[in-house]
Amino acid sequence: MKTEEQLKSEVKEKYAQIAEQKISVNAASCCGATPSSSEVYNIMNDNYDQTDGYVADADLGLGCGLPTQFAQIQPGDVVIDLGSGAGNDCFVARHETGAEGKVIGIDFTPAMINKARTNAEKLGFNNVEFREGDIDDMPVNDNVADVIVSNCVLNLVPNKPKVIGEIFRTLKPGGHFSISDIVLIGALPPALQNDAEMYAGCVSGAIQKDEYLQYIEEAGFVNLTIQKEKAISIPNDILAKYLNEDEIKHFNNGGTGIYSVTVYAEKPGKRDKPKVKLGESAEPCCEPGSGCC
Repeated sequence: MKTEEQLKSEVKEKYAQIAEQKISVNAASCCGATPSSSEVYNIMNDNYDQTDGYVADADLGLGCGLPTQFAQIQPGDVVIDLGSGAGNDCFVARHETGAEGKVIGIDFTPAMINKARTNAEKLGFNNVEFREGDIDDMPVNDNVADVIVSNCVLNLVPNKPKVIGEIFRTLKPGGHFSISDIVLIGALPPALQNDAEMYAGCVSGAIQKDEYLQYIEEAGFVNLTIQKEKAISIPNDILAKYLNEDEIKHFNNGGTGIYSVTVYAEKPGKRDKPKVKLGESAEPCCEPGSGCC
């Protein structure tokens, strides 16, 4: 059994390599870490092309959802992105929070931090900041964020309850998170579960869906909601590196499910500004006849 520090070291080393890979390589593998598949182009990540604030140079194809789409970010919010990579979700969040808000990206891979800072400087985004650090020990004070987002990152951290505790600590009372991640229903074959590439590839580090949701509830969050869920299929040409033909058949027909879920939950308390529901304006409507509505 590998220690938490060994697992973190393996992930950090792998993601330093991934930072220099093309999006096409990352999108055709499991979070960029496993061998690329010739069977499909896009294994996990969703398409950002139609998302406001999207910056193609910051998209490494490493996500498994679109958490910022569901995050209900308001103008002026402070947003934290866990595992910010080259800055993709931070820049989308910045579009929503506006120049009057602030976005903090946290990543423990120096190559990713450097890439993200370069992208932010090119864009002239002075209110987007990238901090190097572990997301299970965030370099952020208590009660800082209105919203926390993350895209396919918590599964890479060995101690998931600790990360969820850090999310609770750093959110303001009444703040919320929207996080896309990989979860399981059923047990992975030992060959997948024990392989370093599959861990860095967001698969073997995933935990059971019920356990994942339980950790969130035990941390004290309320109004837990699954905003989106989709099944993930690992192509046979990737599985063949870890399993023989019979094992692949058993895995594909054995009832084990790998899913991308986008989960929302709130920290109890009252926000310092009213929460806007989806579809509503952040500004109150003015008086009829005044010409501004």
